[in-house]
Amino acid sequence: MNRSFEDLVAAGVAVPTEGWDFSWFAGRASEERPSWGYAVSAAQRLGGAEAALDIQTGGGEVLDFALGRAEPARPVLAAATEGWPPNVAKATALLRPRGVVVVAAPDDAPLPFADEAFDLVLSRHPVRPYWDEIARVLLPGGTYFAQHVGPASVFELVEYFLGPLPAQVRAGRDPEGERADAEAAGLEIVGLRAERLRMEFHDIAAVVHFLRKVVWMVPGFTVEAYEPQLRALHERIEREGPFVAHSTRHLFDARKPAR
Repeated sequence: MNRSFEDLVAAGVAVPTEGWDFSWFAGRASEERPSWGYAVSAAQRLGGAEAALDIQTGGGEVLDFALGRAEPARPVLAAATEGWPPNVAKATALLRPRGVVVVAAPDDAPLPFADEAFDLVLSRHPVRPYWDEIARVLLPGGTYFAQHVGPASVFELVEYFLGPLPAQVRAGRDPEGERADAEAAGLEIVGLRAERLRMEFHDIAAVVHFLRKVVWMVPGFTVEAYEPQLRALHERIEREGPFVAHSTRHLFDARKPAR
């Protein structure tokens, strides 16, 4: 028996939004994962690092996973930054037992670390890569290894609520543009891969929770503000099946040249 629109919306609103644990979506939404397996690959990089920094760690879940699988050894020094206070608290509680120092730092501010402090810098889905700062804190010969969100990611859903967006907005986060910015900061691009991945939203609860959790998709989203669109989308999903969108991701493997 199908649940009512009101019950499903209430379910999507009730779920906490802290951290980057997406397990609640099981059975409600699905997303293909990039073929490169970022978290496992990050674990391999951590196994060979002496000092590592994870930028915009969220709730620390991905770094925690990677550190738990790092071989042959974890870094002697590991730090992470995060800008959203609820995530700072969650990441600190999760990562402190692994010896990781979590530093509260705004996403658009200089990194609070000395020059050439790390031989590995990681990031999964940074708001934007601060290339000059990444290059500054890397040791010569050090690596930036990160998975970025690509252009027009999940825009089928975004534009359902906001309408068609300008071409320059759709072109943001272009991997080739980011390559040029990374090179301008003095980094060498060892590898750059991009993929487009299918997403499905099976009920309106998943849509509500997704937009509450990933707040930059539909800025200022509330159920009250978008109730007519949500109700219409609920009826569409009930009638036609899952709402399909596509995420875009790209993997950066960049190196600071050795002296």
